[in-house]
Amino acid sequence: MAKSPSTPIHLLVMLLVTYFLCTMGKSNALTCPLPPELATKLHVDPVAIDSASTDYGNIVHSTPAAVLYPSSIEDIQILVNSSYNCPIPFGISVRGNGHSVNGQDMARDGVVVDMKSLREDKNGIKIRVSKNHLFADVGGEQLWIDVLHTTAAQGLSPVSWTDFLYLSVGGTLSNAGVSGQTFLHGPQISNVYELDVITGKGELVTCSKRNNSDLFDSVLGGLGQFGIITRARIALRSAPTKVRWSRAFYSNFSDFIRDQERIVRGGQRDVANYLEGSLMLDNGTPTEWITSFFHPTQLPQIMSLVKTYGIIYCLELTKYYFIEDIESEIDQDLQQVFKDFSHVPGLINAKFVSYQEFLTRVPNAENESQTHPWQNLFIPQSRISDFNVGVLRDIVLKRNITTGPVLFYPLNRHKWDAELSAVIPDEDIFYTTSFLHTSGIDNWQVYEDQNQAVIKFCEEAGIKIVKYLADYTTIEEWIKHFGSKWTTFRERKAQYDPKNILSPGQKIFNAV
Repeated sequence: MAKSPSTPIHLLVMLLVTYFLCTMGKSNALTCPLPPELATKLHVDPVAIDSASTDYGNIVHSTPAAVLYPSSIEDIQILVNSSYNCPIPFGISVRGNGHSVNGQDMARDGVVVDMKSLREDKNGIKIRVSKNHLFADVGGEQLWIDVLHTTAAQGLSPVSWTDFLYLSVGGTLSNAGVSGQTFLHGPQISNVYELDVITGKGELVTCSKRNNSDLFDSVLGGLGQFGIITRARIALRSAPTKVRWSRAFYSNFSDFIRDQERIVRGGQRDVANYLEGSLMLDNGTPTEWITSFFHPTQLPQIMSLVKTYGIIYCLELTKYYFIEDIESEIDQDLQQVFKDFSHVPGLINAKFVSYQEFLTRVPNAENESQTHPWQNLFIPQSRISDFNVGVLRDIVLKRNITTGPVLFYPLNRHKWDAELSAVIPDEDIFYTTSFLHTSGIDNWQVYEDQNQAVIKFCEEAGIKIVKYLADYTTIEEWIKHFGSKWTTFRERKAQYDPKNILSPGQKIFNAV
């Protein structure tokens, strides 16, 4: 049996945490006594503090005063209420699985809510599937990998994913959730029916397009500024049984983007259910990503093309099958899809895998000695050729430091809900590009310098890029980022989090 919160050791913990929280504003008075219900769940020990002081990026380090390990949604609500009622409110950030890359889930001198404890606690919402109504109620703390396993066990699946599934549901829905299915189904935020949210006032609110729609629209893509997602109702469809997974190489950039856009503009499931593009640079031996997919006899031709052109481009697409089709018929279908494409002759390959095998293609591998100075951008389609010349060739290729994956593929604007908080370019077709750098603990700055060079070129060339997973630090930058959405964003912040408690690590309303 757990000890009562009134026992001396628990009272000491509570007073110690209270002291930290109430002195962060240089106030010496203990003006914010925390409820005894949280005494055993708020931690100030070095292990807890260190774990919440960094993230997957391993570049930004920011120390909280305490870490909350909740055992129920009510614990989070109590914490937010405590801050809201404090004369000097403290910041609260939510940590899903710690995969932000620029400190977005941190709370300097505040409290980080580590949602992992809810995933492990029997009182968590978990994942509840409704086969009759084709949705899953999922706790915001849950990981997408577990959503996949739970829904697939009942023959169902969400339609929009991320490439890496060890991310929390609340985390991706606070941004957008983008992958190769986005061109067809929209981002993950466009496939949500309902949310439960704890606002910055400590109120637990259920919202949807029909009820409390302003809060619903604000939270989805809202960078954690309006509320903490504790439950999301996710749209489901029948899960495929088999995936034809194919890749083709291109030596010409114009051919590469033209073929991608043919698929995206058509948006037809009979052509592809998933589409991504990527770059291969002349910087060494082929990666496992290449060697595991193409036949050894094809590798010399691939490497020769890279040496000749500096950059070659890969079109990756899948088609889903819901029955055990005869593979010869699937092969004929593959040839039909690619017959009018301009890929390099002979450099096309395909394999057949299960649906779950395809979605779990990116492993869960972490190394604390590495940093991840990533850059994720949305680029208007009208300036793609300028971006290719000015960024991919004149910056990325010439510097020749990029060794991680570089993704590059188009999306449909009309698949995004314009009422949500997420920001995208104002063109029907736009591209997402991701430079997924991995570096040692001491040499990440060269990658960050390249990232800044990319931004500088786009600004000087007048390319109106949008940062995805933005890491701005000034209010002027955020106003420019949100553009026409800024006024609504600011007004709803004042409505749902008037004391600027939530997600201080985003540095929006507490920006310098």
